[in-house]
Order: sequence, then structure tokens, then C-alpha cells
Amino acid sequence: MAYGIKQISPLDLKPSTAIGIKIPFDAENVFSSVYTTKEQTKYNLINYLLSDPRERPFVPTFGAGLRARLFEQIDQVTFEDMQESIRTQLQSQFPQIEIKELTVTGNPDYNSINIRFSYRLIRSNENDSVILTIQNM
Repeated sequence: MAYGIKQISPLDLKPSTAIGIKIPFDAENVFSSVYTTKEQTKYNLINYLLSDPRERPFVPTFGAGLRARLFEQIDQVTFEDMQESIRTQLQSQFPQIEIKELTVTGNPDYNSINIRFSYRLIRSNENDSVILTIQNM
């Protein structure tokens, strides 16, 4: 009988060593540390989805460019197009994850887009999810 073996990242072997920072920056000293690769992957995904291409110096392809979509017609066709775009971008930028479920919905009255997806870390076989709302204010 086959079963999935959980592989532990070398970064997770030292639980007292931080490997990244949390988003948003709301701690007493601005930055809160992250100590596991599972948490850091989640914050990397959030950072990627909230960034626009050409926003990050020296990495012009980093970012999903979702804020530009707030000015499009909010309907089912736009949501399906965004789902396919997000899925393709995450598969190319984050090969260490497998997207299990991805839904994009919106609220035209508030000009907002809701993104919800769950994923699995391939090496460690851990599951997590991200819920994100992008709103034009």
C-alpha cells in the first residue's frame, strides 16, 4: 500500500530561526517573523497576488496584476478569465504548490473581487488556503 511521505524542509529543522516576514506589517516593531515554510509560502502567495507586474524592481514579471481587473466589467466571464489567469501564473511562479480549488467571485456594487483558493505543498504534503478581497476604494 502506497502512502505519501512527508518531507521536511531543512529550513523547518530550526524552529527558532525565522525564514521570512508576515503580511500585513502590523506588529509592534512593524515586522513579525515567520518560522515555517508553510507560513512563508502562504505570505509569498499573498504578496504575489497583491503585486502588479513591473512593480518590483529588478523582477518585472513578479505580480498577478489583479488590481487592473477592478476596472473591467464584473461578470461571470471576467471571473472565469481571472481564474484561468491566476491558475496559470501560480503554476509557473510557484511550482512547489498544487492548486486544489480556486474560485473568483465579486461584488459589482462595491467594485471588489474575492479570491479563494486552497493548495497543497507538494514536498511536505501540507494543505492551506488563502482568502483575499481586492477592492477599489
